[in-house]
Amino acid sequence: MKIDGACHCGRITYEAEVDPEGSRICHCTDCQTMGGTAFRMVVPSLENTFRITSGEPKLYIKVAESGNHRVQAFCAECGTHLYASATGEAPKMYNIRTGTVRQRDQLPPKSQIWSRSAQPWLAALETIRKIDMQQ
Repeated sequence: MKIDGACHCGRITYEAEVDPEGSRICHCTDCQTMGGTAFRMVVPSLENTFRITSGEPKLYIKVAESGNHRVQAFCAECGTHLYASATGEAPKMYNIRTGTVRQRDQLPPKSQIWSRSAQPWLAALETIRKIDMQQ
């Protein structure tokens, strides 16, 4: 599936090919902290199918709980996180932050990872009051 997306301010744009079956929720504590919420959604794209079309993200290297080094890419202007990838010379997989994808409504999650870190109250979301718009 061909996708495109951008950061919040629009300074950085990209396009990629993704397999919607790879769309997933990550509950790791890094995603919770960097996303400012209970989880993040990602969809993977191979290095040769991901392309920045405008702007240049700022890169931050994070050492994961596993000890692996992960590149975190974000917009230096608005702070939007765009993707994460591995370091090194091997072919990279870009885990694109689904919230930045224009076609995000077509990428429902197919799996959840790092579920041991999932917030216990997530299951109760269906039972709490919903408001369609900010009032």
